[in-house]
Amino acid sequence: MSKENLFLCMGSACHQLGVYEVLPKLQALIGEYNLQDKIELKGSFCLETCSYGIVMKYKDLRFINISPQNVEDKFLQEILPNI
Repeated sequence: MSKENLFLCMGSACHQLGVYEVLPKLQALIGEYNLQDKIELKGSFCLETCSYGIVMKYKDLRFINISPQNVEDKFLQEILPNI
């Protein structure tokens, strides 16, 4: 079974918004929910919705307004149900 990519924007705007704090939290959540066999977290160039905070993309879905403070809630409410 091939893994789906979960892209995390690493562009300069997201970098300034704290993407390097979000990254370890996401890695921990993927481990906590045993998703290592289903998804692969990958860095991405700009996903073009910079004005909406840190952005993630999974298949055709985009998740916006992610921050170090809300990444866990966003993951549980928006990303996890789609995996």
